[in-house]
Amino acid sequence: MRIENVSIALAGTAMMTVLAVTPAGAATTPLPSPSIAGVLAVQKQAMANGAPGALTRIDSGASSYRIASGKADTAAGTAMDADRRFRVGSVSKSFTTVVLMQLVAEGRVDLDAPANDYLPKPLPDDRITVRHLLSHRSGLWDYTNDMFFHTVPGFEAVRNKVFSYQELIDLSTAHQPTSVPGTAYGYSNTNFVVLGQLIEHLTGVPMATHYEERIFQPLGLRNTSYVHPRTEISGSFSRGYVREDDTTLPLVDSTEQTVSWAQSAGAVISNSADLHRFFAAVVSGKLVPQPQLQEMMSMVPVNADGTQFYGLGLRARALSCGVKVYGHTGTVQGYYTYAFTTADGKRSMTSMANTSNNGSVNTVLAGTLEAAFCGVNPVKSSKAARSAGEAFTEDIAPDIERH
Repeated sequence: MRIENVSIALAGTAMMTVLAVTPAGAATTPLPSPSIAGVLAVQKQAMANGAPGALTRIDSGASSYRIASGKADTAAGTAMDADRRFRVGSVSKSFTTVVLMQLVAEGRVDLDAPANDYLPKPLPDDRITVRHLLSHRSGLWDYTNDMFFHTVPGFEAVRNKVFSYQELIDLSTAHQPTSVPGTAYGYSNTNFVVLGQLIEHLTGVPMATHYEERIFQPLGLRNTSYVHPRTEISGSFSRGYVREDDTTLPLVDSTEQTVSWAQSAGAVISNSADLHRFFAAVVSGKLVPQPQLQEMMSMVPVNADGTQFYGLGLRARALSCGVKVYGHTGTVQGYYTYAFTTADGKRSMTSMANTSNNGSVNTVLAGTLEAAFCGVNPVKSSKAARSAGEAFTEDIAPDIERH
């Protein structure tokens, strides 16, 4: 076994640490080797744009690369490392989807039945199916647009609140729908809050128990948890820092919160190794039977150039080297996450930057996909970096433009 542990200090930046572990005689992958220099360049640029720190883990066959830059805790001066836990935000939607698809496989839910067949209080439109919720085609308004119209004041108002599913759904249905069900993709956290209520009402079992018994325990995900409505992250973790809308103000430590505003749409805590095990298990059929997996992985383009796709609770990205990777992105106050794997689960990558409400960081961090799966340095090759002052949106309040 060859173990490389390299520390790199670049002028004007925090210490960057790279750990690569490759067993002797390990089989090579047909994909290009990951570009560690590319990952480091992305992390350096993310920090230059305002992230306190960043981490990336790449698992390729029997080889593992763990790359970290900057700080996990700015007050304590604690260095980032790639094994730390963090809030995964909307990556939680893939966990919720696995639970739902297992219920489909058990014959307890019909994807094309009205969601109202399974809910304690009906949605305003009986045409909304379970499939529409999973694919973000329900037309339900995203209540986070109102809740986080002003990023930090909105967050502080709900940081310690505990909501019921119905309270959040009612915030959504107070608005007119954004489209006729089934006709248009429109990312909305409301969809997965409805799915959480659906699952709990149908089974009489809390989401926390479903996650634990159906996913965490079978896969041995020891660093993954769903502690809602408790606010703590246990063990070794990275703190999160949300940027104010007034970017001249300091970052706000957003680590402790109930995440009750998201629940089944975004309250899972995990780390990079566990996310790799999870997504590799998803695409290989270890968690969801093949018919339901095919439904999840049936993708529709959701951006203008056809490089980003959404299936059922699962995203896909088409990369420059011709590979398509599957997983999900995550945004929650203080954390951006990209967690993706190849269709065979043999190469996986997770990247996290411990900030949010910063479109430049989120755009830059996506470059670790190119570095991990295509072996390129995306900072050198890309012309698509966001310009200062250019508007951006994210998965929290997705219809509100920021600058």
